[in-house]
Amino acid sequence: MARKYFGTDGVRGRVGVSPITPDFVMRLGYAAGRVLIEGSGLPGGERPAVLIGKDTRLSGYMLESALEAGFSAAGVDVCLVGPLPTPAIAYLTRALRLQAGVVISASHNPYADNGIKFFSAQGTKLPDAVELAIEARVDAPLECVASADLGRAKRIDDARGRYIEFCKSTFPADLDLRGMKIVVDCAHGAAYQTAPSVFHELGAEVIAIGVQPNGLNINEACGATSPGALIEAVRASRADLGLALDGDADRIQMVDAEGGLYDGDQLLYAIVRQRAASEPVAGVVGTLMSNLALEHAFAEMGIPFARAAVGDRYVLEMLHAKGWIYGGESSGHILALDRHSTGDGTVAALQVLAALRLQKCSLRDLLADLQLYPQKMINVPAPRGCRWQDYSELVARVGMVETRMAGRGRVLLRASGTEPVLRVMVEGQDRVEVEAAAVELAEVARKALVGMDGVAD
Repeated sequence: MARKYFGTDGVRGRVGVSPITPDFVMRLGYAAGRVLIEGSGLPGGERPAVLIGKDTRLSGYMLESALEAGFSAAGVDVCLVGPLPTPAIAYLTRALRLQAGVVISASHNPYADNGIKFFSAQGTKLPDAVELAIEARVDAPLECVASADLGRAKRIDDARGRYIEFCKSTFPADLDLRGMKIVVDCAHGAAYQTAPSVFHELGAEVIAIGVQPNGLNINEACGATSPGALIEAVRASRADLGLALDGDADRIQMVDAEGGLYDGDQLLYAIVRQRAASEPVAGVVGTLMSNLALEHAFAEMGIPFARAAVGDRYVLEMLHAKGWIYGGESSGHILALDRHSTGDGTVAALQVLAALRLQKCSLRDLLADLQLYPQKMINVPAPRGCRWQDYSELVARVGMVETRMAGRGRVLLRASGTEPVLRVMVEGQDRVEVEAAAVELAEVARKALVGMDGVAD
């Protein structure tokens, strides 16, 4: 069944434009609440409860109220925690034995976007079947249970402290971060009150940037998607390391003392390499976007590597299917299922820091033997979910480039699940060839897509 509203990471879009409007979000809360009640299995008369968190976007206040109203109308209790990282909601939903968690966030997108994503009682993304069940109800008229059956709402005052302690618990108890100076960039987002405290309480000297959210500056020239500010701060303060989170803090990028930037592929390798030194690693899951050098490096270590569709939910699904622990995306979503049920930028950073402490080396030294192949990605405006395979001229050109690069690289085109763009990616051993091929394919894609709905000439 085709999805109408849910993408790879919940429902997302421009605020004030369907579906991110107050009336739709209220209906979404109501529909999710009814599906939750039917599948909760709770004793008769006991209402299910959901946890609602958000990032720092101004629109979060409006959407939080709409969701709360929808859940209440369905007969579901609501627990509110305010701004907290997406993975904090996953953890707290599980820890508090609630029936679901909801995050109001558009992750790495600009402030004018927002979204709604759900977690199950186990702190994982909702199965496809549950999302489809919610979609099947969301366009129906909103009704309301009897007044005595309406859901209640309350705030959880100690949520922030609970999550900070959880993050610290994922770091080895016999290690600390004393003597390290770390710059932490919170992207003016959901982790601005949690991440600096985690690293400080483990002993590091913390320089916090991106911690003055005003509702409009989330991800603006900062954070994991714009690491320039972090690189500058690390150099200026002579710090040992820099950590950059995105707006909802489920992504991580790191910077070494010289200002070198490390992405999710490299950080995943750092974590797995350290774990493999002390325990068997059954396998690692990446995505179609993961660098080919990462796959080759794991092969040299005798560790199987599998590629899932792009999106941390698909990495997680494959990890569960294979019974593996480690996975991630080059964008900085990193999963270590022995530490958390979902990707968590703060927890992932702690695993890298643990590897540095145990190896007694710098990040640059730890990753010296992983040389990533050059990649070039260009976003071409396109309708959501467009199929590039339907355009013969584009298919033909992709074939020509693949033939030309045979044995030296690869080509990947895919429609984004969160933005109205077609992502054109080329990867190979020769940077000049890679960049030229990406520009060539992007230009052909633009010409092929002109005139489609939502694409201007």
